[in-house]
Amino acid sequence: MHEEFLCEVTAYGICGGEQIGVPLGTYRAPSLPLALWWLRERATWIAERLDPTPDGGRLPAGALVPLPRDAPDVPGVLRAWRDSDAEQARAAADLTSGRLVRFIARDDTTEYELLAESVDAIRIQRALGGLGGRERAAPAWVPPI
Repeated sequence: MHEEFLCEVTAYGICGGEQIGVPLGTYRAPSLPLALWWLRERATWIAERLDPTPDGGRLPAGALVPLPRDAPDVPGVLRAWRDSDAEQARAAADLTSGRLVRFIARDDTTEYELLAESVDAIRIQRALGGLGGRERAAPAWVPPI
């Protein structure tokens, strides 16, 4: 059981006073290693777009500006989660047990959410009358300080 996983990445922001979600990708992973790989790759993809290396390609003049020291470091948080063996092991254990994995990184304007859950768990929830697991609370990973 729990051999196939539904993975999603969404960015949330405020528009016209309401929170809106913009899907950044979905993937139906045929195995646990592929689900974890896809989540790590999406974390990298977001981080690289928010914090590109200055010599990594053509950027218009003034495109990169220094941030205040107290500004939230979303790319750093994403990279820390991606590189944490402990967090990857916890995500693997949660997914194997049928629990939803939810990781959130946020700054002043945007919240980035990476989700994964077992397709079998979704089916079980639906069979029991649930909403496919979305109503279950999953702890969001909090970066170490």
